[in-house]
Amino acid sequence: MKSSLILSLACVIGCAFTTAQDVGFTGDVKDVRVIRSVEQHPGAALLWEPYIAEWKPKHLVVAFGAGIPGKTDMGDILASVSTNDGDKWSEPAFVFDHDQRHGSIQFGYANPVLYKPPGEDVLWCFAMRCPMSYQHSEDSQLAGAFSADGGRSWTPVELAMHYTGPLIIVGGIHRIVENGQSRYLLPAHRNTRRNDPLGSRDQFILSSTSLLEWRLAGHIPKPESGPVFLHEGNLATGDAEGELKLVMRTAQDGAKDNLPLDPPRAFSSVSNDGGRTWSAAQEEPDLWNSVSKGYFGRATDGTHLYVYNDGPAWSRMALRYKLKPAGGAWAGERTFFDAGTHNSYPTLIEIAPGEFRAVWDSGTKDKTRTHIRFGKFQVPSVAQQ
Repeated sequence: MKSSLILSLACVIGCAFTTAQDVGFTGDVKDVRVIRSVEQHPGAALLWEPYIAEWKPKHLVVAFGAGIPGKTDMGDILASVSTNDGDKWSEPAFVFDHDQRHGSIQFGYANPVLYKPPGEDVLWCFAMRCPMSYQHSEDSQLAGAFSADGGRSWTPVELAMHYTGPLIIVGGIHRIVENGQSRYLLPAHRNTRRNDPLGSRDQFILSSTSLLEWRLAGHIPKPESGPVFLHEGNLATGDAEGELKLVMRTAQDGAKDNLPLDPPRAFSSVSNDGGRTWSAAQEEPDLWNSVSKGYFGRATDGTHLYVYNDGPAWSRMALRYKLKPAGGAWAGERTFFDAGTHNSYPTLIEIAPGEFRAVWDSGTKDKTRTHIRFGKFQVPSVAQQ
C-alpha cells in the first residue's frame, strides 16, 4: 500500500520528466531522455547507478537505485520499462524494497546489474544487499531477482553462494561457452579495509552455470610495479581468440580517501582460461581513470569502447569516450555527454552492430545524482575517429 501510494504521488509530482528531451549539451550521444528525477521519489536522497538491458527489440529495461537519506549508498532498487526504444518510460516497479523484511532482518540495496540470458524469456537483476544498520553498502552480499514479463514485475530469489565473503558489484555479466554449456562471469571486488584496517581490497571474478549458484572463479593479481586499489572492473572479449579482458577503476592502495594514481589511469588484466587465472594487472596508458567507474565493452565488429569521466578525482562532470579498432590502438578522446552538470557511472548495451543504448546517473551543476539519463549512441566509423 505504501509503495503504491508513493509511486502514485511521484507520478503526479514529476511525470513530465519521464518523456522530457534534454537540451543544452554537447556530445555524440543522441535522443537523450530523463528517465527519472529525484523529485519523482519523495523522501529519496539520490538516484544512482543505473543499468540497462534489452528484453526484445525496442523493449528496454533500466534498473536504478533510490537512496535512503542518511545512508551513503543504500536504498531501493527499481526498474522502468520503455516499449518504444527509450522515447518514453513507465512508472518504476520495485525490484528490491528496503521496507520488506526478511524475518527479523531489514536490508538496504545498491548497484543493480541486469542480464537477459540469450534465448530465455527471463530477465535477471543482481544487486548488493546489506543490513540496514550499516552506514554504507561496502560489506554486502549478492542478491537476485527475476522478471518474466519484461521488467514490469519482479520475484526475489535466494542465491546459492559458494563465495561467502563481502562483495561490491558494478560491471555486467559476461557469457562464455565451454563444452557447449553457458558459463556466466560477474566481476566483483571487496573493500573491507573501509571499516577494518586489516581488511582487504581485491578484484575478483564470480562464475555460474545457472545464474542461481555462484562460485569464486579467480582473483586479479596486483600489479608487479606495486599495490593499486583495483575495483569496479568491466569485462569484455579481448583481441585474441579466447581472451577475456577486464578494465578496472583505480585508486592508490592504502590511501584512506581513495586518492587517484599519478597519473590517473585505468588498469587491465587478461585471462585465457575462462576467467580462472589472470595476468598481473597493468596500466592502460591511454585510458584515463580518476577514481570513477568507466564503461568498457566490445562492439560486434571488434571495436573496444571506453566511456569515462575526465578531469580530477571526484569531479565527475563530463563523460568522454575512446575507441580502439580490433587489433589497433586507442584513438583520441571524444565527447560522449557534456552539459556542465555532474554525470557518472555510464553503462551501455549493444542492440545491433555498432548501435548502443546508454544510461548514466546525472545531476545539476552543483549536485550529483538527481537524474537517471538515457541516450542512443552509434559507434563512429574508423574514418570519423
